[in-house]
Amino acid sequence: MTTRRNKRANDPDTHRVAVIGAGYVGLPTAATLAHFGHHVVLAERDVERLAALRSGRMPIVEAGLDELVAEGVGTGALRFSASSTEAVVGADFVFLCVPTPQGDDGSADLSYVEAAAKEIGALLEPGTIVVNKSTVPVGSATFVERIIGRPDVRVVSNPEFLREGSAVRDSLHPDRLVVGAADAHAAAMVGGLFASTGAPLIVTDATTSETIKYASNAFLATKLSYVNAVAGLCEELGADVRDVMLGLGYDKRIGFDFLRPGPGWGGSCLPKDTRALLHIAQEAGYDFSLLAGAIASNEQQLARVVAKVEAACGGSVEGATVGVWGLTFKANTDDRRDSPSLQVAHRLADLGARVQAFDPTVTADGGDEAASGPDDLRGLLLCTDPYEAATGAAAVAVLTEWDEFRWLDFSRVHSVMAKPAIVDARNLLDPAATRRLGFSYAGIGRR
Repeated sequence: MTTRRNKRANDPDTHRVAVIGAGYVGLPTAATLAHFGHHVVLAERDVERLAALRSGRMPIVEAGLDELVAEGVGTGALRFSASSTEAVVGADFVFLCVPTPQGDDGSADLSYVEAAAKEIGALLEPGTIVVNKSTVPVGSATFVERIIGRPDVRVVSNPEFLREGSAVRDSLHPDRLVVGAADAHAAAMVGGLFASTGAPLIVTDATTSETIKYASNAFLATKLSYVNAVAGLCEELGADVRDVMLGLGYDKRIGFDFLRPGPGWGGSCLPKDTRALLHIAQEAGYDFSLLAGAIASNEQQLARVVAKVEAACGGSVEGATVGVWGLTFKANTDDRRDSPSLQVAHRLADLGARVQAFDPTVTADGGDEAASGPDDLRGLLLCTDPYEAATGAAAVAVLTEWDEFRWLDFSRVHSVMAKPAIVDARNLLDPAATRRLGFSYAGIGRR
């Protein structure tokens, strides 16, 4: 990361910015805007998260974030507040980065957005621009305008395209900036906040910008579903999916991104946004069967991975001990929301397996069952390291692509397992080298 000098307070390109919500979107956004020279107040109501930030500890795992936040705090460009109403006083721009959880039907819950808009509406300066940064349904900009109820305040849609684990890099060097509003001047002003990135600026209406966000993630999810389906075909044909993906990736029309098969796609964005776009299509009366197929294919991929583990255990996991390496939806993040790794682990437990799990971001205390703590970990036996997770196991499933799993002492892993079998759902390990060490090996679409 290159450190740049903060702009002077009287610089016309310097603005006062409030960011509401210090999560996976709000925190990188606030730190990036401070890095670009703006004066940022980040509001966060969660007492523990706020205390962590004020003490210099990051509440989320994100490469380079601690450095970027420390820079902003050190220069005085970034400060924290427990109050949204305090943060927006005097602000030129207010970014709403609050959660939009999903309902069972795929629709987004806008209650947090609504509450934030109601809370700050009367306190905004005339001319303030409110920016919807959270992933929100089509029509949300109009919804927020109605909640605020002030003709002198403009609402703009500026969807984020951050990848967890590389959110800082994506914030500093975005592929593009998408800003949608009825007022083109307001949209251009939001784009100007990020002008130093040099990224292409797409200015459109709010409905279109909101659709771009959903369409982008749904496309990536569809691409991943396709890749996993090709991996299944490779297993039937005896082809190696890694070489197939290499042949695809060099085609510039396709590219290498998202050409990695795995246990399925997950996280906070792709599952939520694909279901949301499908819900939007259904509400509009459009038969989006292609997207529905991508979602169904992802469910099938989870089942295929579970079946691989069952096969490695002799046909059933009931009563067997299964080691699981990785619980987050991908490496280099602590996010377990809609994690395919976690879903596979729970499906194995539901089938009667004793699941011993290790993840670098999960605190464990020597194989204790997670009967308390986060609900998503209950029923799993949390371990302090990968070797403990493998001890007595009839199979080990590699479910998250943490690089440290490549470099383990596999002779030691072999010695502690009841049966040396590895199901590599991320194709992280070398099949030939693993087999030479005496393991049976099953990957995704690999010989």
